Amino acid sequence: MSYFLAIDAGGTKTQCLLADETRVLARATTGTVKLMRVSEQEATARLHEMFAEIVSSTGVSLGQVARTCFGLAGLSSPVVRAWASRALCESVAGEMLLCGDEEIALDAAFSGGPGILVVAGTGSNAIGRSANGSLFGTGGWGPVLGDEGSGTWIGLEVIRTALRAHDQMPLGGPSTSLLREIERHWKFNSLGELVAYGNQRGDCDHSAPDFASLAPLVARCADAGDSLAVQVLTRAGEQLAELVASVARKMNAAPAAIPAEPAAIGVAFTGSVLARINPVRATMTARLAVLLPAASVRQSSVDPLEGALWRARRG
Repeated sequence: MSYFLAIDAGGTKTQCLLADETRVLARATTGTVKLMRVSEQEATARLHEMFAEIVSSTGVSLGQVARTCFGLAGLSSPVVRAWASRALCESVAGEMLLCGDEEIALDAAFSGGPGILVVAGTGSNAIGRSANGSLFGTGGWGPVLGDEGSGTWIGLEVIRTALRAHDQMPLGGPSTSLLREIERHWKFNSLGELVAYGNQRGDCDHSAPDFASLAPLVARCADAGDSLAVQVLTRAGEQLAELVASVARKMNAAPAAIPAEPAAIGVAFTGSVLARINPVRATMTARLAVLLPAASVRQSSVDPLEGALWRARRG
């Protein structure tokens, strides 16, 4: 019997599963192992802890694993790739496949076939596969340079929007109540504390602000009718639609890829923002109906782990 290990390393959490040829035997979850957020030592410790849970649950040694597919963000970085290879080789036997986290989600949605996948969790990006197997991507430039429409972008944008409104509106307006909600979320007593924290840069003594943690708060405020929160979520959905449309334009511009008639193209999504914040997903879908009329957007989120398992089994 062959065993396969699938790993999905996101910006907030890391998940893995162990399976044989037909069944999933166990799943485990730990914190993020993204090197932009934790040290190599912490990331390795979290992986080993997760693997130990899998072994304890199944009684299967990781020395029996035939193939592992590890999907993680930032794989274009030599440092990230080297760490991932080293961390796996220390614990797991068999063949190793390293993929971008968006690639395994694309496979979860389309099993190697054509389509576009948009990711909106802590970060954001989009990837598409044409009928001939070519891959096309947009976004994914990180929290400072990009990640439009992501949880991190929403957190940053809501603070910026509220502060701009605070400068322009009288006290007691929508910006005041929204800023108070953010202060309460982070347990601050004043706007000055919020501003100081928001401008804090991560270093060995202080972690960078977790702006993505504000996304659920923004969603609650929007549901309660806060106009500024609604504006931010609307812009997030529009930004994500632009990512998808950019991928589609690249796919259509590729040699021999332009059909005689516009062909329907499947669009799938994954990540907590699109899975859990309905206004963002609804806005993205509505905007895509204008930008990309041939798009057919799936109604439920895909599980990237299923794509990693598909790749591990397929080889």
